[in-house]
This record gives sequence, C-alpha cells and structure tokens, in this order.
Amino acid sequence: MNFYASLYPQLEALGQQRWSQQLQTTLPERMVLDRHGKMAGWLKELQELPDIHPSRQELNERVVIGDATDLGEVRREELIAGLQAFHPWRKGPYNVFGVEIDTEWRSDWKWERLLPHIQPLAGRRVLDVGCGNGYHGWRMRGAGADFVLGIEPFLLSVLQFQVMQRYLCDPQHHVIPIGIEEVPANLVCFDSVFSMGVLYHRRSPLDHLLELKGCLRAGGELILETLIVDGDHETIFMPAGRYAKMRNVWFLPSIAAMTLWLQRCGFTEVACVDTNRTSLQEQRSTEWMHFESLADFLDPQEPEKTIEGHPAPLRAIFTATKPFHDVTFLK
Repeated sequence: MNFYASLYPQLEALGQQRWSQQLQTTLPERMVLDRHGKMAGWLKELQELPDIHPSRQELNERVVIGDATDLGEVRREELIAGLQAFHPWRKGPYNVFGVEIDTEWRSDWKWERLLPHIQPLAGRRVLDVGCGNGYHGWRMRGAGADFVLGIEPFLLSVLQFQVMQRYLCDPQHHVIPIGIEEVPANLVCFDSVFSMGVLYHRRSPLDHLLELKGCLRAGGELILETLIVDGDHETIFMPAGRYAKMRNVWFLPSIAAMTLWLQRCGFTEVACVDTNRTSLQEQRSTEWMHFESLADFLDPQEPEKTIEGHPAPLRAIFTATKPFHDVTFLK
C-alpha cells in the first residue's frame, strides 16, 4: 500500500523538495517496521474493511463518516469487528457508518476549549506534532485548514488514521510515522503548529520548543498543550519516578515558567488561554479502550493526587507567535 503518493508532490509544492525525497525513502521502510509483530495483521485488517462509499461526511462539529443506512446489519457487524482489530482507540470520538467509536479520550472537548482562542485555520498549512490517530487533524480540516500534516511515531495510531482515510479519501490530510526529531531543522513552512500532550515527554523541553518554532513561518502560531503544576516562574516539577503510572514524564512547569520558556525561545504574544483539570469523564476506559485509564492513575482515597502522590493532571493550553524578526535568548 502506498499511503503517501500524494504527499510527496504536495511537500515539493511547499518548497520542501529535500524533505520529500528523504521521506520517499524513510516512510516505506517505516511502514513495514514490525517491532510488535502486528503490522502485517493490521494491514490485512485494513484491506479487509468493508468497501463502502459514505453518503456524507462531517468534520466541523464532530467526525462523522456516512450513515447507518449505508450498510446492512451483517456489514455492520463486519465493520465493528474490523474497527475493533485496531484496539485500543485512544483519541476521538468517531462515528463511522453509525458505529460510535467511544475512545478513551474525549478529544473533542479539548478541541472545543482551544478553538475560540487560536487564529482561524481557514486556508492555513498546519503541522500536528504527536497527533495520535489524527483526530484533531480531521477537526482542523473541518475548520478550513488547507493542508494538515500529522507526525506520530506509533504505528497503530498511524493505521487508525488510515482506517478513517480509507473512507474519507482526503488528499490534504496525512499522518506519517516519524517523531519531531526526524523533521528537518528550520523548515519555516507551516502557518500553525500544534503540540498537544508532547512537551512533558521530552527530556529537553526547550529544544522541543525550538524544534516547533523552526517549523513555523514568520508570524505563524504555536498552539501548545501540556501538563502543568501550580507555582511561580521558578516552579518546575520533575517526578523522581513515574507520574500517573507513566514512565516518560520529565518536566511539568507552572504557567509562569512555561510562559518564560516560550519567551526565552523567542516567541512573542505568549498567552495561557485555558487550564483544565482532567476529569474521569474526559479520560476513561471504554469498550474501545479497555486498558487502564485515568481512574487507575489516581489515588482512590485522594483523587486530587496521582497514585504516586503527585498533583493530579492539570493541563494548560498556550498560544504563541513566531515573530517576523526572530530573536532567541538562549544563545
């Protein structure tokens, strides 16, 4: 399967000929990399999904593909079995021909919180870093983004995106299996760059901010969501071990510290536009993600703390601008 035939000329049209050539070698190799022994099975399940033409699609208010009337009861059971083959579904929700994929995260709630605070996406080129299965990318397309590129190193998430792409057939939205460290430095290409739920997994958060800034054109907007803690501009929490059972959590800044980081990295117009204590309604186990979830990560006696005794997850969304005259104060 050549998932990216239409991507390469699009990147070349954006002036990214070298990156396009690099990806033409990297992506085919990456899509057959089989660390877990499941890739062949996922590809087989993808090919065997029912071949149905959706009578409609909706990406603006939610992600809906077709109607239940597009398939009969037998095909519905076939579709459900095919979709369940890509368990666990973490980001969503999706409605696929009347089948509700009730994902672990109500990612639509985060989208509704951030959308009023960002630059309108109509006509913009967007990079979504750590995009998961591309749910927010579909919402970006629904909001009028001209081109959305998601990067996501986990192959199951990339295959979940391809499940939706099988029916939506959108040549302006792609998810590729790479990490931000594999993106060439200083692309200066995208009008909007999203990094949501990534920063606290990076050992060097300032380097991550500089990588994101390098992807933006002058005047472009960064939208960043991360875990935070209460405190002043000197408050940065680094867990000694796990945080909410996650092994790879490194730095949780306060709002003031995060603001300072962005400013020191050369961003202007820095603003914290939303804070939200993650609830058991927003992140939970479902029939589409039946592993442990937030309820298992919190202290049952003191739910304002994680199971390790740390402050429970508090998230903030920041917006910032890459100035036309870029000045970085980290030299």
